[in-house]
Amino acid sequence: MTAIYALAAFIAVIIVWNSVFKRNIAEAMVVGFMACCAFAGTGFLPLLVDSLWAGMQNEVTFAALAFVIVADILTRAGIVQRIVDIFGSLLGRRRGGSLYAATVGSGVFGAVAHNGAATAATIGAITIPWIKRSKASGETAAIVLGGNAGVGAVFPFSGAYFLLLAAPTVMGKLDAEGMVLTMFVAALWMVAIRIVIAAVMIRRRDVGAMDPEDVKPLRDTFSRGWSSLLVLAAVAIPIVATSGTLVTSIVGAEAADAVPVLVWLPVALLLPGLVVGRKSLPRTGRAWWSLLGDSSPKLGVVGVTMVAAFSASEAVSSLGLSEQLTPLLQGLGHLPAWLVAVIVGVVVIVVAGPLSTTATIAAVGGVAFAALTAVGVPEYAAFAALLVWGASESASPPGAAPLYVAAGIANVDPVRTFMPVIGYYLIPTFLLGVLMAVGVAWVP
Repeated sequence: MTAIYALAAFIAVIIVWNSVFKRNIAEAMVVGFMACCAFAGTGFLPLLVDSLWAGMQNEVTFAALAFVIVADILTRAGIVQRIVDIFGSLLGRRRGGSLYAATVGSGVFGAVAHNGAATAATIGAITIPWIKRSKASGETAAIVLGGNAGVGAVFPFSGAYFLLLAAPTVMGKLDAEGMVLTMFVAALWMVAIRIVIAAVMIRRRDVGAMDPEDVKPLRDTFSRGWSSLLVLAAVAIPIVATSGTLVTSIVGAEAADAVPVLVWLPVALLLPGLVVGRKSLPRTGRAWWSLLGDSSPKLGVVGVTMVAAFSASEAVSSLGLSEQLTPLLQGLGHLPAWLVAVIVGVVVIVVAGPLSTTATIAAVGGVAFAALTAVGVPEYAAFAALLVWGASESASPPGAAPLYVAAGIANVDPVRTFMPVIGYYLIPTFLLGVLMAVGVAWVP
């Protein structure tokens, strides 16, 4: 039972260090990793060194760091803003168009930034004034932006995505490249559900059309922003190039796999982004250094978090986690899969209340994945469901940071948004995860 106790200590340390002591997730992960290694007794130092070395060599760490830099550059280049303007032109003249624009805009920004608070702040600064000028209350605006802010965690290449792949019960069963399409579909489910929620809120809260002054002609926004859409489309290029049968037949499987798709993806986003956004990007070396300097705090947190996550996974695996978990998980075998999905979903959402999506997945993702797959839930579906549940942090008061950000922009008391955001967003997110786990909401 040593490995199970080590994993329990890892989870407990993360929760206490992050939510009680209010320290950042990177520091919590490092302390949790050391707590894992302590269960090796006199083998503490060899286990720590070997696990740390393995964690530092993982290619996923590079990808996580690369996406942080790319997201900052694309935002600074104005690419996300231009895409949001296009959606405003398309949707603004219809009733409730501001809510649809906020929903789709949050999905687009979240797909790049993967940060709930940043999504609420960036998209909220643009769309909350629109919503309030569409005859909607500030409370409605805060609910919509807070409820939508967590979508980015479900898209591939979020921190939570990489952390779950690094969990000891997941590593070796699923890989980052194979889960790209699955999580894109899962994220589209999240956005689609939120569009339906927006339609319901528009009727119940009598939201009107955007103020005409806020709706720019489509020909203007599209002429300025069409190239920004190509940046997002560029994601498909490395996926097709490294997995397509046509390419493989031409260059051979070994050549197609020579450079992992996780290395190509940030490059595929960055290169067209530099071209499209060149007028808004720094022109001097000093300005670029400043831009990278602004990203460095996030890079430090992401880098340390990823290395600690992979190292902890190696440590508990070396202690025999898989072998020790098997008899315990067999105890759930008599329960139907849907009931286990409900139980696991509730646990994850409860943990996500005080923690971020990343911290939630780091704390309980691996154990939850093992519990789901033990009762026959397909591994890819379990993975998708867990990230959906974990992404509920933005709609899970009272610890939902994005909700407070949105309420601040809308100038409303955040407490007034707690019950509505649970009804409109938290419960549907929970149900979506259950439906994915049992195969009703299809994911590839």
